[in-house]
Amino acid sequence: MSRPIIAILRGVTPDEAVPICTALIENGITRIEVPLNSPDPFDSIAAMIEAHGQDAQIGAGTVLDTDSVARLAGIGARLVVSPDCNPSVIAATKSAGLLSYPGVMTATECFTALRHGADGLKFFPAFKLGLDGFQALSAVLTPDAETYAVGGVGPEDFAAWRQAGISGFGIGSGIFKPGFSVEDVAARARALVEAWDATERS
Repeated sequence: MSRPIIAILRGVTPDEAVPICTALIENGITRIEVPLNSPDPFDSIAAMIEAHGQDAQIGAGTVLDTDSVARLAGIGARLVVSPDCNPSVIAATKSAGLLSYPGVMTATECFTALRHGADGLKFFPAFKLGLDGFQALSAVLTPDAETYAVGGVGPEDFAAWRQAGISGFGIGSGIFKPGFSVEDVAARARALVEAWDATERS
């Protein structure tokens, strides 16, 4: 079962990337991004793809330019996540056959992203937009638009956001910070999965 939860491993290093990736997959999270402002991010991503490329959608976050998209495609990444809505990055991502999740906050950004082929919309920072802001925007989006809340949203918020219509979540410091052990990440992944699964049953 692939849950729409993206683990954001900001600050992960290449030597810890594979054990953490393994812990995430074993505990039910199979969408994983390494932001490109992490140490040696392409090395971490390549190592995770080599170990678990068949088991998870692995890619990068904080992708700001098309050169990075080309490099990610070359190492076998499957998803590209950005903090902003850059049509050239979205187009390059889709041309390379990767999944595109640009950051948006306004109706203009949402529709610009969708028109250029984005696979999902990353509402960032979600805690600033809030549930009322998301509901207002989602009222004008097409029903099939995938939406993700990222930034300041944790497992305690899953039920309310899902009731409002969100498709999934991106979780950063709630699942990984530099210094977290593999056991820390595993425990946090389990808590996130349990919170998601509880909303499926309700």
